Amino acid sequence: MLARQVRDIEYVLLPGSTRKTTDIVIERDGKVMVRPPVHYTPEQVDALVDSKRLWIYRNLAEWKDLNASAVTREWVNGETFLYLGSAYRLALVSAQDAPLKLKDGRFCLSREVIELGGTEAAKAAFERFYADKAQQRFTDRIAYFAPKVGVEVSAIKVKDMGYRWASYGRNGVINLHWKCMMAPPKIIDYIVVHELCHFHHRNHNDAFWNEVDKVMPDWRERKEWLRKRGASLDI
Repeated sequence: MLARQVRDIEYVLLPGSTRKTTDIVIERDGKVMVRPPVHYTPEQVDALVDSKRLWIYRNLAEWKDLNASAVTREWVNGETFLYLGSAYRLALVSAQDAPLKLKDGRFCLSREVIELGGTEAAKAAFERFYADKAQQRFTDRIAYFAPKVGVEVSAIKVKDMGYRWASYGRNGVINLHWKCMMAPPKIIDYIVVHELCHFHHRNHNDAFWNEVDKVMPDWRERKEWLRKRGASLDI
């Protein structure tokens, strides 16, 4: 990957693909990623990016609007946190035998967590909760969808992936973000199927989306939900 700039547009030049067209994507962190045909020179890509600058400006503006809904926490009673698409209010409690529990329709967080460790400790408690729940759900859903896609997964890793929801690693490993557990189950399934189909096609070309469509015909609706509401899946 190579960072380049054309006028006021900064972008990341990705390794070339066998496709005849150039793929320009605005990532979740607002970075402009460009994957050209393999025979393009960097100068040719610069020229293409410049010719697409109005499209890039519009999509960056839309990205800013979508991310205006990013979550800001105060860590007080009554704040809502998402789990499997449902919102649960936060209750700060005393004398609890675990840092965080989901019980009686509330996320119960021990006061000691914030009193001793502050907001970072509170975030860590939620991250552990989501990660613990994620491992079993991802294992179950991958076991369900992998045979439909016709692939075998060697390992499932749950971790913080920054601005990515998931990734397909080499040797049949799938990495998934613990934040996925905030999304509704049908969106989690979309993320799972998306990565499984990357076993067949590394790039987001027509063949890849055709593979997704075979297993999940309504993938466009799910993909759009994630694009519009992904910024709200945070702690």
